[in-house]
Amino acid sequence: MLWGCFSAKGPGRLIRGEEPHGTHNFEWSLSGDNKATTVSCNKAGTVEDVLKRSSQFRDISENNLNKELVIMKDGKAISSHFPCCLIKNNERLTVKYVKAGKAKAKAVQNAKQPVNGSVQRKRKRRSGELVMFHLLTKGGKDVVNIMTNSTLTKNPEMTVYAYKDEKVKQALRRDGRLLDIVFTKNCVLSHTSSEVITEMSSLVDDLDGKSFKIILLNRKNPPESLPASLELDDIQNESQIIDPSGDQAPPKQSTTNGSLNENTPNQKPTLNGNMAPGSMLREIPNSKEMQGRLLAEFQHLVKGKKTQKQTPLSRIQRPFRVDYGKNVQTCNEVKTMKKLMDLSNSVCHVRINGRSGGSGFLLFGKFVLTNGHVIKGIYNESERQLTEKVTVHFSYESLGQVDPGAAVEEEVVGFEVGCDVSGHTYDWALLRLCADQELPDVLLKHFRFLPQRGGICIIGHPMDAVKKIDPCLIVPREGLNQVVERHQAEYSQGPIQLVTHQFFDGVKEDIRQQPKTLLYESCFYHGSSGSPVFDEHCNVVAMHSGGYIYPNGKNEIQSVIEYGYPLSDITERIVIQMVQRDRFDVLKEYLDCDHAHQQRVMSNLKNLVEGRNIIAFKNRVNDPLICNDEGLKKFFEFFSQMDEPVPMDI
Repeated sequence: MLWGCFSAKGPGRLIRGEEPHGTHNFEWSLSGDNKATTVSCNKAGTVEDVLKRSSQFRDISENNLNKELVIMKDGKAISSHFPCCLIKNNERLTVKYVKAGKAKAKAVQNAKQPVNGSVQRKRKRRSGELVMFHLLTKGGKDVVNIMTNSTLTKNPEMTVYAYKDEKVKQALRRDGRLLDIVFTKNCVLSHTSSEVITEMSSLVDDLDGKSFKIILLNRKNPPESLPASLELDDIQNESQIIDPSGDQAPPKQSTTNGSLNENTPNQKPTLNGNMAPGSMLREIPNSKEMQGRLLAEFQHLVKGKKTQKQTPLSRIQRPFRVDYGKNVQTCNEVKTMKKLMDLSNSVCHVRINGRSGGSGFLLFGKFVLTNGHVIKGIYNESERQLTEKVTVHFSYESLGQVDPGAAVEEEVVGFEVGCDVSGHTYDWALLRLCADQELPDVLLKHFRFLPQRGGICIIGHPMDAVKKIDPCLIVPREGLNQVVERHQAEYSQGPIQLVTHQFFDGVKEDIRQQPKTLLYESCFYHGSSGSPVFDEHCNVVAMHSGGYIYPNGKNEIQSVIEYGYPLSDITERIVIQMVQRDRFDVLKEYLDCDHAHQQRVMSNLKNLVEGRNIIAFKNRVNDPLICNDEGLKKFFEFFSQMDEPVPMDI
């Protein structure tokens, strides 16, 4: 549910009282005291603003100037600048004062100092619509302590408000109760029940009413976004609210870079109306120490360069020359790249409630293929239904691009995650798009069986980013040990050892148990599951599905090797499942999408059906639903035919 409260006026200022709302009353009481006091509100502002209209609250507040105000709503802590319009009529709030954390104490100290006017940047206005979501006050492993005030962890949950069309990171920074580690590390929100991940760069639009836990996704640096100074400035400008006396409250001071004009004389503008150059120059904190270290390292490198003995081709340089020669094999002709660009139109970004879920591609008809694990968390297997809204976006190719996407039907047409009776692993889901609309070409027409060697290209959305392409080389089975041992050797030389050598041995064993997978080394990690894999001739041969990741000791995630499931195996499983589920409508659309290797696929499928004695294919020729359709009748007649005996020489 979305809420409206503030109106914007001017660059970065929120004006209280400009947009009156219906009068509503709510109660407040001190923690541990059952006696409640009613306050009335009819103008946009903060909860603390409304509470200060009560003389009893003002008396309590004056006696706790050096403490931190904690307001409880529905058993969850809210911030003091929580919008009053989000409080329901006759709802009761509980207030208490606790020992102030370091950030609060510093803010109180800064508030006692005069604040000069700061440089204002023009920002895009917020929509004014608000959402609320909840956070556990303790994070996951390696980020357990996330609150600026440890006392707040006594409350298991806190509530955060945010503006529609705003990023999660901005909302959490504005809230002001979280430590910097949440923003400086690669932290994400994990849904407390479904464990679906929401990144800091995601929009908050679909988070309303949901509960999350902050976890450390990996030890890599967080994805690039706005510079922290710009984000903080944006939040400071938006949080400037007129206090009850009509004066503008000072902006919240940044705990990282401070005010631009703090303890600095006012600068006179130049003739062109801009601030004098000196007003924007500030010394970087700890820059002298940093400069000394960089200078020492530079001098050491220069000294080593002068004394280094030059050779035509040193032993260190030689491996790089070999690797460069190998990578030339991944280069493609221009005409090949042009064709791949056309085929990339059929690749889509799969989103769950607007948040990134993975990648996929249009296989045939209106059916999108992706990995089963992409939707596993929101799939009700007994009902064969999606429990949350899923959309696919074929044109997500630049940041800020408006792409409403295509909605996916709630019913999942086909789904399989896990091993079958023969020990083969499958991981796929077939989704059907809702309304009729213009769609790109289907990729089943470009199907081909797996190549054994050579170059391939993966097209998808790695790390939930825009559509990208990664040319790489197939790793033949006989080269598996060499790849794994190379990673193991590089890892062993690192400063930190976080995984055992058994991990690398386990990778070898696990891959050997899946002899049908296509192996390669790619830079496509999280978010790219479900991407199509193309061979050198622009034929789709597999679906990119996973890899074996480990931390490399440099706050980065490395992958030993990646793999994809052959599209031939997936299409066989799709046909079998459609027959078993009597989904002849889907089967017919698949058969109508003819391709060059369909006869071979049917022959392999027939051998599979007979070898595993899949009875769903038997006696279907006489089914009335089959008899009325020539294509389906021909299909099942093919499976009912007995192979001609081959005469043996005596």
